Amino acid sequence: MRILVTGAAGFIGSAYVRHVLHEHAADRVLGLDLLTYAGNMANLAEVRDDPRFGFVQGDIADAGLVGQVATDVDAIVNFAAETHVDRSLLDPEAFAKANVIGVMTLLEAARTNGLRMLQVSTDEVYGHVPSGDAANEHYPLRPRSPYSAAKAGGELMCQAHGTSYETDVVITRGANTIGPRQYPEKLVPLFVTNALQDLSLPVYGDGRQVRNWMHVEDHAAAVDLVLRHGASGEAYNVGADNERENLDVVHAILERLDKPRSLIRHVADRPGHDRRYGLDTTRLREELGWAPHRDWLQTLNDTVDWYVANPDWWQSIREHDPRFQDYYERQYGQRLAGV
Repeated sequence: MRILVTGAAGFIGSAYVRHVLHEHAADRVLGLDLLTYAGNMANLAEVRDDPRFGFVQGDIADAGLVGQVATDVDAIVNFAAETHVDRSLLDPEAFAKANVIGVMTLLEAARTNGLRMLQVSTDEVYGHVPSGDAANEHYPLRPRSPYSAAKAGGELMCQAHGTSYETDVVITRGANTIGPRQYPEKLVPLFVTNALQDLSLPVYGDGRQVRNWMHVEDHAAAVDLVLRHGASGEAYNVGADNERENLDVVHAILERLDKPRSLIRHVADRPGHDRRYGLDTTRLREELGWAPHRDWLQTLNDTVDWYVANPDWWQSIREHDPRFQDYYERQYGQRLAGV
């Protein structure tokens, strides 16, 4: 199979590229990435010299470019997206462009060339899921942030294309994903790298928000399985059933790093913060036979240990990239100052 992987230099996209090239000797992968702040070619260092891999820098919203690169592939897997809720509250327009317009552009390329397209979405499209409940694939979409609303919009565009044009589209809705090479704006890499520098860990509100956590390599394997065996027009929830409160995750990080809990700072919560995400992953497990290979402790420890062992990777971002520094100040400066 020849696969166009968009967002290939990002966190989950690069893990997927590595997975495909390792597991499918006959496959070829063409990566497409705009290389925004979160796209990092260092994430692809292991495969850059593989003759089965090629790379193009560009925007998924560029119809001309997408039309060119989609002519010699069999499938598109779309990881390209603006992904961070906090950033979506600061700049919602960028999220609409990438997560809706960009998806529409890819769908047109898939329709024109007769390709299968897998849209990588998120469990956040379900919004808050009350305790004791679990969202299956027929649960209502109730996004509560500009990020999740844009991802839901991209999903609806996929469904419309499937109905109107019979485009072969499948969707995955993934839980919170952690692991090596995640840009240090998300909770786990941010708090690991803060703790390594003995900086405060800014926990939103009471920290009792519940998330379902999964290793990036398990997520990549699930996406690949759905691409090859998922039913056209259907969605599949992807999660490892590791529900934890954010505060418990923070405590586990500090324990792994042998750092004191006094680093924790409870700060003003973000607007519209979903209290809990809960996924029913029965369909993926029973219909396609997927199961995660890592339990919660291994998932977290693999992540923490990678950042400990690879300071050059994250220090180059945190200490030398003004885009990260500007974001951190905008998001946490006043909160940590108690304003």
